[in-house]
Amino acid sequence: MSRSPNLPPHTLFTSKLRRRSFLTAALAVTAGPTLVVPQHSLAQSADKTLHIGYQRYGTLIILKQSGLLEHALSSAGWNVKWSEFIAGPQMLQGLAANAIDIAETGDAPPIFAQSNWPDRLVYIGHSGPAPLGEGILVQKDGQVKTLADLKGKKVAFNKGSNVHYLLLNALSHAALTPADIHAVNLTPAAARAAFETGQIDAWAIWDPYLAAGEALPSARLLANAENLSPNRQFLLSTRTFAEQNPDTVRRIITVLSGLKPWATQNQNTLVHTLAASTGLEAGVIQTALSRLSLDIDFMDTQTQAEQQKAADLLAQNALIPHSLQVQDVIWKS
Repeated sequence: MSRSPNLPPHTLFTSKLRRRSFLTAALAVTAGPTLVVPQHSLAQSADKTLHIGYQRYGTLIILKQSGLLEHALSSAGWNVKWSEFIAGPQMLQGLAANAIDIAETGDAPPIFAQSNWPDRLVYIGHSGPAPLGEGILVQKDGQVKTLADLKGKKVAFNKGSNVHYLLLNALSHAALTPADIHAVNLTPAAARAAFETGQIDAWAIWDPYLAAGEALPSARLLANAENLSPNRQFLLSTRTFAEQNPDTVRRIITVLSGLKPWATQNQNTLVHTLAASTGLEAGVIQTALSRLSLDIDFMDTQTQAEQQKAADLLAQNALIPHSLQVQDVIWKS
């Protein structure tokens, strides 16, 4: 399995790693087109352990903090194990390799994953739109005043992420193409460092790093995703797990749909917990949470159409080798 030179080391802290846990740890730090697929699935496991991937910010880490899922599934004999990933693309690689059973990402990663592994994952749910939760930052005193001014400029983003799709839409809106900019593929931490030192002209990024970037004295928000991208979060599962455990999948989405009241009632604790996990200030987390949608539901025709539009745009820009049909990986609940 190849290691991406753009990914920083990342370690999952876990003890007595069994075979599946070891693969999860490996996938959390690597990203490449080649997968080593274990010859088993969770549905075949006798101990009924649900493996969930999450990031340091988003719906699933809030679910993890709440304990609601463990409570809801315990009566059916399920244990829940959580594995942290650096970003959505790496998480979906883990999903495709059966290292985890459930994942959450933005809009673009599932499309790239479907292109690479068309039979291994399915959409099981989505959040409401959150267009204020991603955007493009520019140097406050720089030359970029409009989207059209991005032409010829160095623009940093995490390739394959939700902001990759945002950037494509922004460029199209300004009658530009990816060939008109100098694309720089950087993780959030590396991109922030490059932005603060003036090595890049613009930075496409998501919350809570967007909120943190907006607080920088040298930054200005050029555009958020309003009128460009819905910026939804998507819940995904391995196809095998969803087909063999439909009641559990429905229960997961049902629990997530009730997460919003818990987050509201426990906001102070949640803010401090997420601030500690991300290393960001509490005020930054509060801003990001105010823009995060916790309205979770099963997939519907409107959301499927939005994802198809995204897939078509990625194909038109040759970012995936051929067009694909999102409906082929929608779980029929």
